Amino acid sequence: MDRKLNLNRAETFSFINPWIRYFLFFFSFLFWVFSLLIIAIGVYAKVQKATDTVRDTFLIDPAVILIVVGVVMFFITFCGCIGALRENIRLLKTFSLSLTLVFLTQLAIAVLGFFYSDQTRDALGKFVKKAIVHYRDDLDLQNLMDYIQKEFKCCGWNNYTDWSWNLYFNCTLENPSTERCAVPFSCCTPVPGEAVINTMCGFGVQTQNYLDATRTIYPVGCADKAVMWVESHLLLVGALALGMALPQIAGIVLSQILISQIQDEISSVM
Repeated sequence: MDRKLNLNRAETFSFINPWIRYFLFFFSFLFWVFSLLIIAIGVYAKVQKATDTVRDTFLIDPAVILIVVGVVMFFITFCGCIGALRENIRLLKTFSLSLTLVFLTQLAIAVLGFFYSDQTRDALGKFVKKAIVHYRDDLDLQNLMDYIQKEFKCCGWNNYTDWSWNLYFNCTLENPSTERCAVPFSCCTPVPGEAVINTMCGFGVQTQNYLDATRTIYPVGCADKAVMWVESHLLLVGALALGMALPQIAGIVLSQILISQIQDEISSVM
């Protein structure tokens, strides 16, 4: 009787913990759906553009960045979903390896950004310069620059005269544009009680000195403002970094545990 009971227990026993398996599946499935949403937003933004993307701005196009990030997430989370559901070791290893590479890449960027802050600032400066140069050519870049300048209360990268990089805002005498020597209205300080935004508030500002410019716009460059924001929000930056790292670490650990359990299960029946 005891022998028969032990045999029945052996037949029903499994090394694979169903809680880990299904948690990993739903965890991956959630981010898989999120990746599809990111791809859909990126494709929609790309299709809705009135003009074709300038070749120089392709790599910094927010729509293209969303599509690339979404596709990478889709591949990784798909491997996690199917690997956990089908108990496929190869897919789980691919999922774990991909997450590890992404995590290490992010960690390397963070470390290099900290120790090589000047080089990081120069790289970001090149990104912003392209966004300023093509401000009128790409609606996404225009919205991005307007958002940055409004949120950080800044203008340009180094200062407000950086807008001379743009063909329309260039301050040379040869520029026939009506926006010559101007800056976008997103640089302007808000007027209390103003119901309608004055989109011409930045006209002629580049011809003014720093003190005169402060009456109508935020003259400080976004580079200095970004550094000040990070220094005053270190706790928030750390929380965001931890919030990005924890799901990746959890996925790596859970997939490795499940792989080990599947291997034990295979060994027990051989």
